[in-house]
Amino acid sequence: MSALEQAAAVRTGKASAVDLAQAALARLAADPHVAVTRLLPARALDEAARVDAMVAQGRDPGQLAGVPYGVKDLFDVAGEVTTAGSAVRADAAPAATDAEAVRRLAAAGAVLVATLNMDEFAYGFATINARHGTTRNPHDPARLAGGSSGGSAAVVAAGALAFALGSDTNGSIRVPASLCGLYGLKPTHADLPLDGTFPFAHSFDDIGPFTGNLADLRAIWAVLSGRADAAPTALHLGALGGRFAENIDPAQASAIAAIVGEGPWLTLPDLARYRSAAFLITAYEGGNLHRADLARAAMAYDPAVRDRLIAGSLLPRALYDAAQDLRAAARDHVDALMDQAGVDVLLAPATPCTAPLIADPRILIDGAMVPARADLGIHTQPITFLGLPSLCVPLRRPGQLPLGLQLIGRRFGETALFACAQMLEERGVVGATAPGAIAPQDIAPQEISGELQ
Repeated sequence: MSALEQAAAVRTGKASAVDLAQAALARLAADPHVAVTRLLPARALDEAARVDAMVAQGRDPGQLAGVPYGVKDLFDVAGEVTTAGSAVRADAAPAATDAEAVRRLAAAGAVLVATLNMDEFAYGFATINARHGTTRNPHDPARLAGGSSGGSAAVVAAGALAFALGSDTNGSIRVPASLCGLYGLKPTHADLPLDGTFPFAHSFDDIGPFTGNLADLRAIWAVLSGRADAAPTALHLGALGGRFAENIDPAQASAIAAIVGEGPWLTLPDLARYRSAAFLITAYEGGNLHRADLARAAMAYDPAVRDRLIAGSLLPRALYDAAQDLRAAARDHVDALMDQAGVDVLLAPATPCTAPLIADPRILIDGAMVPARADLGIHTQPITFLGLPSLCVPLRRPGQLPLGLQLIGRRFGETALFACAQMLEERGVVGATAPGAIAPQDIAPQEISGELQ
């Protein structure tokens, strides 16, 4: 059942929250995808029992009543150590309180059952974790799930949970959503609550949900944001060309062309500089955040993460300030471009390809094989740099490896992204497919008007 179907069943007494929690814990205990870092049975059953008690008393437990979910292992969970996927923090003090996002979900009746695997300190696009192992893609366990929120994506794609929370600094929700065939939201920068999440790079860090359908994602966004989801009266679509039209899968290219048609195609100026500046800001902020721990326990880090953090800590402040100046100018310029083109939503690929093999974690970029761990975010990182909201939606590809598109909106324009995704769902262009499921007929992308009335 979807999250909303589970909640409806609990609220009407057709299902027990305790039973749902026990079933979810059993599925996660048998996790074949290296997605789970910690089960939380005592907490889960306590939260579920409270939901069932409220139902028995005739009280409404909330929109997500009794729905089991998991969080990336960088969200504070009261009484648990927030490891951020690293042995460096194994002996840290337990969190005194829940992260704000966890608190809001609990207030809506959701039941936390597990913490989930990630790249160490969220530094990577692959969920190759030196402590817990590499998360496997439920659509093909020989392939990467993507990262750094790969554990969150894998449990939802496998059907173990209806939703999970991840974080996205440069694409860490959108990349695994694309590779695992899910809906994944990176909100407008800092719009959803970050309190109680272990930081990576504060200029870019965001949190968001993974779901297998749009309705669940909209409901979870409403709980986390505290805002109502109201559809716009008109929706004008465009696409990002230039660099976004390179290193793209043919299925993505044909879908975008069919959706946008003759609509405006925008080319972002200085895109290579945007991505370089995003790398620099990420490295500088991450390196300086970890400076003390690197001095104390450098050998406890994953070597691949440690070397990048050390390099970031050595960057001069002047370069960082210049990158931030470019970021401010870029945001203003892209806002003006969207105003001039009259678009509310821009389409772009989410990843440049389907999930690479774990045995050979490389992807083809500009004719050369490069590490997937660093370059799967080639199309997501520039959008993060601009602070814009981006919703990854899964192309409908039954029987094939998943692949996603980014729907990119104006700041605080999430409801326009949801409306666009709903239109594409209704036209059969997007929609999640369960691993191994083959539909009788895949629906090819159709011509879709650039304006939705």
